[in-house]
Amino acid sequence: MTSSIPLAWPSVEETCYRVTLPLTKLSPQELVIRCQAGRSPDRAAFTELLRRHQAHVERLIYHLAPDWEDRADLVQEVWIRVYRNIHKLQDASKFRGWLSRIATNLFYDELRKRKRHQAPLSLDAPLKTHDGEILWELASSDASPDELLHTDEFYDQLRQAIANLPETFRTTIVLREIEGLSYEEIAQITGVSLGTVKSRIARARQRLQTELQPHLDSPRS
Repeated sequence: MTSSIPLAWPSVEETCYRVTLPLTKLSPQELVIRCQAGRSPDRAAFTELLRRHQAHVERLIYHLAPDWEDRADLVQEVWIRVYRNIHKLQDASKFRGWLSRIATNLFYDELRKRKRHQAPLSLDAPLKTHDGEILWELASSDASPDELLHTDEFYDQLRQAIANLPETFRTTIVLREIEGLSYEEIAQITGVSLGTVKSRIARARQRLQTELQPHLDSPRS
């Protein structure tokens, strides 16, 4: 004798609740939306966002303030601000750019508090000039010792050239060439006009080109 088994189909809400992807499978946009769902951000989703973007924040803070001993504190403060303000982000798909702006604004806040400023350095920002683009990429794995030495020497020159830039030029170059922010976004972050942003970037690129050209033109030994 066969007994019948009653079937109870779950509701749509129950199905959506049960069929959920692990956080590691969610996109950043989905994680942001989950963080915005409640009164306070979902801690697990926020932790996953932090895990994915921690290196990005550390890298940006380093480029802006490599000599500051409290960079780790600044990185932590960035995430505190993100946690407190993530509900204000209107477009979840723009989280990375929003995160970069928070980090940069924090840097400016700290810079205003200090009587002096350090010299942010960039090790890998590409240099775009009116005559073309110079790629500052590390040599491939099959490069010769002489080529590697030449690259190391160039990086030394690059660090010094960027260190010699005025702070406003350095910051603008980092935001444009490393973070890839638009001129409009940089103007909003730095609080200057669009024309000033374009002028600073052009002048910074030209100054770097002038200082680095002798090294680029010198024959390799």
